[in-house]
Amino acid sequence: MKLGIVSDVHCQDEHLKRTVLSMIADGVDEILCAGDAHYEYRLSNEVAEIITEHNIRYIQGNHEWVLMGGLGERARTAPHVRKSNLEAIQAAPDEIRTQINGKTLLMTHANPWAPKGHYLHSGDPLFERCDELDADYLILGHTHVPMVERFGRTLVINPGSLVFSREPGAHGMLSYAVLDTSTDEVTLMHPPKDPAV
Repeated sequence: MKLGIVSDVHCQDEHLKRTVLSMIADGVDEILCAGDAHYEYRLSNEVAEIITEHNIRYIQGNHEWVLMGGLGERARTAPHVRKSNLEAIQAAPDEIRTQINGKTLLMTHANPWAPKGHYLHSGDPLFERCDELDADYLILGHTHVPMVERFGRTLVINPGSLVFSREPGAHGMLSYAVLDTSTDEVTLMHPPKDPAV
């Protein structure tokens, strides 16, 4: 099975739509979004509807936590916000644990341990605790930096931010990942944001 993985879309609907269509054309079976599809003070109807239309498994990230809390009330009640999209975000969990091809996949936005919003960069000693998670795959976002590393039985995958990469040399590029669960091969994709380039 091939999984397409995006994170930290931050309301960039045109880039998300192009990436989803590219993934589908490349034979991806399912798409995951590891949080921060929106901004903490802005909800994108278009992004929410792409997620719904393509049955993308989606979790809330730290931006959705603010958006759906007290500080996000003004953004949630803006006249353009469609009720069905707001309800879809409200229904999204903070994490997903699921079985795919007999393997356990855990997807959380930032940190599966406390503190929840901690940035897990490559080399963080918390990764040495991956065996505690009892997961074959750990999907993360939050850092805006792609990462593919194995810790014990757990393959950790961060696709980076779809649009706002902090990866050195990745300015002007999209960032997402494709996981083949039959081989555990992960391909990090970096097409240009402007397809004409």
